[in-house]
Amino acid sequence: MLACKSFPSLSAPLLPQQQSTPLELISPSTTTMASSVTCPIAHPPAATAACSSLSCVSHPVSDRLLPSHAASSSSFLLPKFNGLRLSSNVDQHQRQQQLLPTDRRYAHRHANACRCCRSAKVAAAAAAVETLEKTDVALMEKSINTIRFLSVDAVEKANSGHPGLPMGCAPMGHILFDEVMKYNPKNPHWFNRDRFVLSAGHGCMLQYALMHLAGYDSVTIEDLKQFRQWGSRTPGHPENFETPGVEVTTGPLGQGMANAVGLALAEKHLAARYNKPDATIVDHYTYVILGDGCNMEGISNEACSLAGHWGLGKLIAFYDDNHISIDGSTEIAFTESVETRFESLGWHTIWVKNGNTDYDAIRAAIQQAKAVKDKPTMIKVTTTIGYGSPNKSNTYSVHGSALGPKEVEATRQNLGWPYEPFFVPEDVRSHWSKHVKEGRSLEATWEGNLANYERKYPTDAAEFKGLISGKLPRGWDNALPKYTPDSPADATRNLSQACLNALARVLPGLIGGSADLASSNMTLLKMFGDFQKDSPTERNVRFGVREHGMGAICNGIALHGGGLIPYCATFFVFTDYMRAAIRISALCGAGVIYIMTHDSIGLGEDGPTHQ
Repeated sequence: MLACKSFPSLSAPLLPQQQSTPLELISPSTTTMASSVTCPIAHPPAATAACSSLSCVSHPVSDRLLPSHAASSSSFLLPKFNGLRLSSNVDQHQRQQQLLPTDRRYAHRHANACRCCRSAKVAAAAAAVETLEKTDVALMEKSINTIRFLSVDAVEKANSGHPGLPMGCAPMGHILFDEVMKYNPKNPHWFNRDRFVLSAGHGCMLQYALMHLAGYDSVTIEDLKQFRQWGSRTPGHPENFETPGVEVTTGPLGQGMANAVGLALAEKHLAARYNKPDATIVDHYTYVILGDGCNMEGISNEACSLAGHWGLGKLIAFYDDNHISIDGSTEIAFTESVETRFESLGWHTIWVKNGNTDYDAIRAAIQQAKAVKDKPTMIKVTTTIGYGSPNKSNTYSVHGSALGPKEVEATRQNLGWPYEPFFVPEDVRSHWSKHVKEGRSLEATWEGNLANYERKYPTDAAEFKGLISGKLPRGWDNALPKYTPDSPADATRNLSQACLNALARVLPGLIGGSADLASSNMTLLKMFGDFQKDSPTERNVRFGVREHGMGAICNGIALHGGGLIPYCATFFVFTDYMRAAIRISALCGAGVIYIMTHDSIGLGEDGPTHQ
């Protein structure tokens, strides 16, 4: 018997005989001690660095796997996946091969090879692979394929959409919604739910499929069939104003990542203000899935820089590292080390090297992320876009187009999926039905905690309940200064500051700041300090020179549901830098206050670039 404890899941054919190589799991000292295991499975030298399924990287490495190693694309073929059994029918699979980039193909192959082989010897393993023995794993595989085919079928029916991301991200999506996140599908607005953001919004059928299985009333099977149709509740990108349960409106890449930073900021601020040593009422995570495109957009760097600076430890981002964009391989335009960049931004980083089938590695990464309290975490999950499609996986053609009838049928055969379109197997539906009961229980427990909190801290409880109700305090407008034509002349930005400070005394949710222009925009709340990593109760937010990120972060704060009213400020002409975030504010009904100063042609000293 051969076993590698690093990969305790699926069985798979082994690689050709070569010398075994030690594996080293590299972890930062803040989480786990470094350890090493020896992998008894032979593998090519190019796979040596990738044979560990999970790495916490604490030093600069390149995350671009270049196709330059000495093996042809036909050297190793992925086995055909037939439901719960892997077939080694090489002749057939040569017609339906599903290739990864060269190094990633080695890593994927080796990761499968390292899974616990229950009884087969090395010589026989490539020809005879056991059926999975664990019922829970078998059901999980079935559930993951349900997510994939609901996505494939919806895109196919609409003849429009992006099937590749849902097919590749189905495992991490399943683990998040089925095992990790706390939510009540029958009350998507329950305050203490975990927040989920699909920043790579083009892959929204992933979110719709997960919401349908979880029991959200807003996404029925009929809604899935109306994907991308006029007036449907399943539009082509997630829209919070169309689909209850969708937290924010995403689509322009990177916006969702910045929104998630705003959601996490709101949680940290409210938790610091209202939680007590003996009573916790604000305690939830923000999870986000982003892709290569999100990481290319400058807005994500602006927002993630602030997330690291603020130490948003309850923000966990999953980077879908599939190396494909609309124009082809990301090698043509995006070759930086993403995790090294995130480390420099103050994030904790983890790499799951086989996001297709190594479920335990995804679980372990989430556990490690939650163990780090003072930093946000970026989990790079290397996946295959369009996983399961024999002829289109790992190609740009599966990114933004329907597979087509022939390829859909080939994918059904390849993944052993005999069901008609939009079919959810009964055992899968039964398994997911638990979330309705669990969600109600989670909310009821929280309501009980809130009632206990109210008995102990009635004043704070009244303010908190007023905030999350979304209603303004009675008579709030009486706090505003009164001006008449006889009032002394003053600059409008000074009058604006007087209004902000008057409102801050009666609106406990007012919070915001400027893009490094607070002294010019006159936006400081004089009775409060700065919101920082170690002073999260304060209400002046220092955004730095990051207009675009600032606007989108404020959208997240506004849509959090915690009653916070964000404002942000810059020179009027610099709103050009955040025009996309302003547009999304208007589109999705986010109550962000935009303060724009220096808009007069009479202020000419800086010239036309600034006025």
